[in-house]
Amino acid sequence: MKVERVLLAEPRGFCAGVEMAIKALTWMVKAFDEPVYCYHEIVHNKLVVERFEKLGVVFVDDIEDVPEGSPLMLSAHGSAPEVVQKADAVSSYMVDAVCPLVTKVHHEVKIRSKKGYQIVYVGHAGHEEAEGTIAVSPESIHRVEDPSDVDSLPELGDKVALLAQTTLSHRDWEGVVSSAEQRWPELWSPGRSDLCFATTNRQAALLDLVGHCDSVVVIGSRNSSNTRALVKLAEEAGCEKVIWINKAQELPTDLSGVVGVTAGASAPDEVVNEVIKTLNPNDGVHNIRHTQEDEYFPPPRNIRNLLGAIDNFAKLGFAAPSESIDFTDKEIGASDVLYSLNLSTTPN
Repeated sequence: MKVERVLLAEPRGFCAGVEMAIKALTWMVKAFDEPVYCYHEIVHNKLVVERFEKLGVVFVDDIEDVPEGSPLMLSAHGSAPEVVQKADAVSSYMVDAVCPLVTKVHHEVKIRSKKGYQIVYVGHAGHEEAEGTIAVSPESIHRVEDPSDVDSLPELGDKVALLAQTTLSHRDWEGVVSSAEQRWPELWSPGRSDLCFATTNRQAALLDLVGHCDSVVVIGSRNSSNTRALVKLAEEAGCEKVIWINKAQELPTDLSGVVGVTAGASAPDEVVNEVIKTLNPNDGVHNIRHTQEDEYFPPPRNIRNLLGAIDNFAKLGFAAPSESIDFTDKEIGASDVLYSLNLSTTPN
């Protein structure tokens, strides 16, 4: 491999929602002796999921598979209302790690449906976020993925709203918006876009560098919607060689010239570092910064309560999880938290 230079996109990797979810699940693992269950993958990244599995976390796709009384976390993608209710009933300690941006869309669905709107929802079939959002008001929502789907919808009346899965690309969204606005001139959409700021920023950062690269490496798992959007965007921008990998070992050996590198919102920094080390560019790494992200989502309420209880027990002389790192510290990143986890820990 003869790579001259690496152009590294900024921002890339973990978003605020992923940071919050990973740090919250880490605290649950440390706080409970018994196995912690998680409904769906905590985030869409195979390496992150495998890391938690080695620590004893059990990932399930059905709440019925959670033993009664077990600590349970719901994933960052959001869950159907009935799933949340079942989880709360079966679990001894339930934490919903849904991303606040997804919660915003759920709230919009509730409000618009109560006001008599039919909702055109732009989202990928089978994606956990889309399924959870549709379940908020299934009788009012019509899922679409492209402009032709909009044209195929039945007559929905005069009160129509347009909402979206947060991890879509702007190009996917804009085409549907245009078709929907033509069909329903009085179409309602939120004043603030449903599209995740982190997803948007990562796409913009990629566009800043893709025109200067011989090839682009996109890091992330195959079931990550926002990573798929990055791959598609690089291809549409004219990059002839776009490589989608989950880890450095998957890199092809024939890369040369200038290589762009970015990562989806659930890809750990340690993988980015391994990729750069493997590429070993002669002229080093050049950071291409589109914007500086400083968004922060605090831990879910139940985690904050748990931390408060642990602190009180410690003050009374009871044992508390001893860690060299404060997982709730805003300045400590989830990538550092993951890296700090002892992989040799015996599963619960």
